[in-house]
Amino acid sequence: MHIVFSQDLSFYIEKAKVNSPLIQDNKNQREAAGLEADRLRALYTKAQVSLTGNYTFAPVIAKDNGQSKLDFNPSTTENYMGYDIAASNGGVYQGMLNINQPLFTSNRFKTGVEQTLIGGQINENNIQLTSHDLERFITDQYILCLQDYKQTEYLANLIKIINDQKNVISKLVESGIAKQSDLSLLIIELKAQLNALATFKSTYRRDLMDLRVLCGISDTTYQVLPVINIKLTVPIEMSRFTERYRLDSLNLLAAQKVFELKYKPLVGAFANTGLNAVYAPTLADRFGLSAGLNFSMNITDGKQRKIAQQRTTVLMRSTTLYKIFFYNQNTIRKNRILTELKSIDERIALTEDQLKEYQKLLEFYKQELSRGQISVINYISVLKSMAITQRDFVLFQTNKDLLINLYNYWNW
Repeated sequence: MHIVFSQDLSFYIEKAKVNSPLIQDNKNQREAAGLEADRLRALYTKAQVSLTGNYTFAPVIAKDNGQSKLDFNPSTTENYMGYDIAASNGGVYQGMLNINQPLFTSNRFKTGVEQTLIGGQINENNIQLTSHDLERFITDQYILCLQDYKQTEYLANLIKIINDQKNVISKLVESGIAKQSDLSLLIIELKAQLNALATFKSTYRRDLMDLRVLCGISDTTYQVLPVINIKLTVPIEMSRFTERYRLDSLNLLAAQKVFELKYKPLVGAFANTGLNAVYAPTLADRFGLSAGLNFSMNITDGKQRKIAQQRTTVLMRSTTLYKIFFYNQNTIRKNRILTELKSIDERIALTEDQLKEYQKLLEFYKQELSRGQISVINYISVLKSMAITQRDFVLFQTNKDLLINLYNYWNW
């Protein structure tokens, strides 16, 4: 079997970040926020140039001098049937180049860009949060894989002990010192442990594949994962989880500023040139130009501005409450994890002492068994008890690593 050792925890975490569609989406959203700022700059500071054209055909039936005739370009007709010439001008012929330049819009531009850039910061913070989540999930799955492999290592060692003892009992049976039933019991126990080993190997492969699925890796090569040594991180005062609440508050304030832009005066300059006529026979003389200024300002709209300000204040209160609640909850959560770690350290120490005593007892039993002083049943009973204790020991170690990883996740 070809075994690979190079792909460690950092490799899997990095692959998960690179392949995460959520991270890539937020990176795209962050890039889009920069492009939106460029669009706003063009909207508020650059002249807008456009072409417009219009042709309206509005003939009338003239009844001057007691005669009716179709007049395609009415000008002086007084008695006629058709659209009112004052309203339709008898037709419209327009083709113009228009230029509109917004004036005094620097404040509008800065306000719009501020909201856009805050959106980009929110996307960046989402990238950091997603990366941090992936570090936790990948590390948890990596730890579970290590647990499975530790169990296979222990069972392989246990099988070697049983197999060695089986060989010893076989010789004693041949010499008439031990009974055939003793040998059969050892063989049964050997097969039971071989079956358990096959189960844990299968579980290890499954969890290894799950790890790669989480990381978006299609590799199916068997690999023995390098062991890791997780340590508690130094306690922090300000959690980076609370950054989202700060950005939410800034986003609310920026949205309020954008809303209040509607109460600022709008000033712009315009100019156009081209054809603008209502009488076809004089089209050649109706090319010209015009320029001017426009102004608008909202005076009142039913106190919407005040209501919007009150709404923003209410929403910011909620953001503050969420931040305080998270801080208090996270403090309790971390203290609980530290308490659980202290308890599990005590259980690991006790279990380790148990295993040492089992090792001593097995050595005594091996000697007594070789002399026929004890039964194989007693030996197998000790083996089974030690196997259960060893599995508990591995589980305690795994739970400790998972708790440390959980603490480090929240202590960020």
